[in-house]
Amino acid sequence: MRRRFAVPLAALALSLPLGAVAAAPASAAPADKPQVLSSWTQTSASSYSAWNSARNNKGAWAAYGFDWSTDYCSTSPDNPFGFPFQNSCARHDFGYRNYKAAGTFSANKDRVDSAFYADLKRVCSAYSGAKKTSCNSTAWTYYQAVSIFGVSPAGADTRNLPRAA
Repeated sequence: MRRRFAVPLAALALSLPLGAVAAAPASAAPADKPQVLSSWTQTSASSYSAWNSARNNKGAWAAYGFDWSTDYCSTSPDNPFGFPFQNSCARHDFGYRNYKAAGTFSANKDRVDSAFYADLKRVCSAYSGAKKTSCNSTAWTYYQAVSIFGVSPAGADTRNLPRAA
């Protein structure tokens, strides 16, 4: 009885398309994940908009396995002096978490930090006069904090204090 089914099973295996045999595991992320991640972590307003659109429709991007978690502005206020920095901080977290997971954080940190600062400045562009000046100063402070100390908790040590001054 074993022989009788062996031939039809072998014939079935040979009749499968090559793609079905060589298919990637279901858990593998799409091959363009690095490009998508890069496109969502640029300094432009269109990059921010594309990321925010995807963030509002995470289900469509589930196959990519992105880490959307955030603690927003960590231990700093999310909306300092009433300036809505929360979403800028969320995109910054997105960049940090996903580049760390990809093992390419060091190569992308400066750009993610620059995108963060560009996002903050776009928030500030909605204001004028002294309020805009205050917002831009706060944005600069937030940017400097992540630029200097944003590597990891271990990055916040005495080696970075001269740079922070």
